[in-house]
Amino acid sequence: MHPNSRPGPSLLACLMACLICIGAFGSAFGSQKAPDFSLPDLKGNKVTLQQYRGKVVILDFWAIWCVPCLKSIPQMVKIQEKYMDKGLVVLGISLDDPQKLDDLSLLEFKKRRKINYRILRGTEEVTDEYFRGIRLEIPTLFIIDKDGNI
Repeated sequence: MHPNSRPGPSLLACLMACLICIGAFGSAFGSQKAPDFSLPDLKGNKVTLQQYRGKVVILDFWAIWCVPCLKSIPQMVKIQEKYMDKGLVVLGISLDDPQKLDDLSLLEFKKRRKINYRILRGTEEVTDEYFRGIRLEIPTLFIIDKDGNI
């Protein structure tokens, strides 16, 4: 981006969503560690938050049927591409029902949308840990620092 240029409205909306998330959930978590998880990716590999310690992680809770979620995907792709060499990782946590959308279909969706970050299958346990009784709305982003704090 040129130093005198401004980010487009989509990037600004994405960053605003991050800030809103921090404001809304920051007091609920304080400086507590982000809950660890073990979730499968679309190839059946187990992924934990712990394996990304030392990196900044954006957890993107989303679903394929969520129009605002779909609109934020290109921005997550750009963020992953731009900052991955600087230690940032985007993890998409799909809240789609595996009975209605299998891994193969979601993997095909990922390829069509040119998603360059891992997509994990979310669980009720993980959403309960992260949303802690707060109404679950998507898309929601959580930013985890290098020390594992939200």
